[in-house]
Amino acid sequence: MADRVVRIPIEAELDLHAFAPAEIRSVVEEYVEAAAAAGLREVRLVHGRGRGVQRGIVQAALERHARVVEFWDDTESHLGATIAILSLG
Repeated sequence: MADRVVRIPIEAELDLHAFAPAEIRSVVEEYVEAAAAAGLREVRLVHGRGRGVQRGIVQAALERHARVVEFWDDTESHLGATIAILSLG
């Protein structure tokens, strides 16, 4: 199962609930690259509420990613989400 490839349509929102915690960092990194390549300047990553573990993984990956200009919690989301602004250049 570790070698399985999952194809995700590139849209302005990605729901991460379907991914295992160990996959989140790489999924976020690849999604940000693909979203920027598709011309998306703003994306929303749904990670859930709970204890904040997924949120921490998502935001740590965004913080280190060269294409991410800024990000913040989507305070209007009842699902728990982070919005990120991407550099397209």
